Amino acid sequence: MSKTLMIVDDSATMRKIIMRTIRMSGLEFDRTEEAGNGLEALEKLKADPIDIVLCDINMPEMSGSDMVKEARQLDTCKDTKIIMVSTESSQDLISSVMADGANGYITKPFTPEKFQEQLSPFMS
Repeated sequence: MSKTLMIVDDSATMRKIIMRTIRMSGLEFDRTEEAGNGLEALEKLKADPIDIVLCDINMPEMSGSDMVKEARQLDTCKDTKIIMVSTESSQDLISSVMADGANGYITKPFTPEKFQEQLSPFMS
């Protein structure tokens, strides 16, 4: 089954690192998108549904937390799986973003195995 992925992070270097780590994990996507912040991600999500979004929390323009809340209001995102990828490891923050509609949380630094573990349930 074909799957699509969007990586949302304000650092182009971090987006490349995440993509390389995804490839190392053995997970394959038919199409990948990138966005530099939550607003850019929402515009792309409105235009074209994405299966899985990997999203940073701390970004300019619109944070990942706010992006999750907004995305969950979109008809095109009702089935989208949103996994947060952040250096933030506060349990309160993780609980809050999960309550807002995130489907998972990966803390940096991450490994290919961590992506495999978090994303595999959404790949079928």
